[in-house]
Amino acid sequence: MQKLKLLTIFIFILFIAGCRSDTDIDYPPVEAARIGVMTGSTGEMYANANYTGANIYSYDTIPDAVIALQAGRNDFVITDFSNALGFIRHNDDLEVVPGILKSGGAAIAIAKENIEILENISKVLAQFTEDCTLADIKSRWIKEDGSEYERRDIPVNPDGEILMVGVSANREPMCFVEGRKIIGLDPELIERIAFELGKRVEYMDMNFSALIPALSSGRVDVIISNITPTDERRQVVNFTEIYFDNPMILLKRKEGVPSAETLSFIEGLKVSIERNLLTEGRWKMILEGLGVSLIVTFFSFILATIAGFLVCGLRMSKNKILSAIGSIYITVLRGTPIIVLLMITFYIIFAGTNVSSITVAIIAFGANGAAFIGEIIRSAISTVDKGQIEAARSMGFGKVGTFFTIILPQAVRVAFPVYKSEFVSLFKMTSVVGYIAIVDLTKAGDIIRSRTYDAFFPLIMVALIYLVVASLIILLFDYINCMTDKRYRLAKRIKGREAV
Repeated sequence: MQKLKLLTIFIFILFIAGCRSDTDIDYPPVEAARIGVMTGSTGEMYANANYTGANIYSYDTIPDAVIALQAGRNDFVITDFSNALGFIRHNDDLEVVPGILKSGGAAIAIAKENIEILENISKVLAQFTEDCTLADIKSRWIKEDGSEYERRDIPVNPDGEILMVGVSANREPMCFVEGRKIIGLDPELIERIAFELGKRVEYMDMNFSALIPALSSGRVDVIISNITPTDERRQVVNFTEIYFDNPMILLKRKEGVPSAETLSFIEGLKVSIERNLLTEGRWKMILEGLGVSLIVTFFSFILATIAGFLVCGLRMSKNKILSAIGSIYITVLRGTPIIVLLMITFYIIFAGTNVSSITVAIIAFGANGAAFIGEIIRSAISTVDKGQIEAARSMGFGKVGTFFTIILPQAVRVAFPVYKSEFVSLFKMTSVVGYIAIVDLTKAGDIIRSRTYDAFFPLIMVALIYLVVASLIILLFDYINCMTDKRYRLAKRIKGREAV
């Protein structure tokens, strides 16, 4: 199998050597085919412009498109030369279709207003080109023969100013995650550039389609993620000179490749656990992602509960203006998809600030949850008999005393089951926080999937973790409900005495 892989890579080298040129090859269209592309990529643009008779399927990541290709859902995937090297390196069933679709190259993107950063990075990049530092980096990461990558220690300015770098770390060998660390040609290049500028790098890993919006909104300072300058992109951001030639090619499954040896369920499970959890300590990424999901859920739910009481107060106010404000808030927040609200909060409301992504997520989910919890509280309060309220007032209770003594205890008992469901729903909704560069449980599973090309195990594993944690949350809420229910405790005491 190893010989077959080396032979495939050798043929691929010959193909690249013979085909790479500065002139695009007139490649025949793939009519009536199913073509996988990455959302926002030049491959997607090329496919839409040239393959009008084909079915184009856009995926958030190139690894997702390749997994679909291996599953038989796509006939081809449009990707870059460097990505193809990474895929062929790990998948014996893939090969490149001879011919280059379009010439291209990778450059570093900088926001339009950051002219100084553009000039400084361009100077260092030119210096690296002249002294062969860039050539050395490329030779150690672009391994067309399939050999191991050659890592080097990179100097760091521990007290330097932070250079926030946007990446999409699923594009081996240019930029990928290994051992919970972002590595590859792009990270080494930008870290060495940052050192020369007296800065230190921090990464924001996100979907490729979110990189330019993040740069334009000021969430990151630069993008280095195998991004190709296009006329449309140049209208929004600036680019350095191209530092790596990276033509666009077609990837497909090999025809007549014998199927892999069939493993028993137990053997297959052992292999999956080894690849997806034990290799590079990936189980730690899952645990850390689960911790992030729980943190976002817990604090956003507290915020949603506090804000929910305020929204309920506005909604039930006798003042028409305040009541209208509460109604509008509920209508807008409940009618806006949470992922849209999350991205508005991240890219617009907190654009250009130093507010962390986790804090932004807590605020967004808290604001969304407040609309639902506010209505839950209002509905529960409306079930309290008005006669009890009037009786309490006639006994000398004020409005505050009546609320906390008579109304709230009964409303809580009514609202509790729905309140519990809202917490569980919020926990599951946090699965979209990866869109704003947070490595939660779902994002951790995506990262593992992009490295192992195993769609089944990471997805099922993440689904089971959500199921188990959600079930434990429900049990915890039920326990709290029982321990705070006087009737339950009284019944328990009576049952205990009868047993004696």
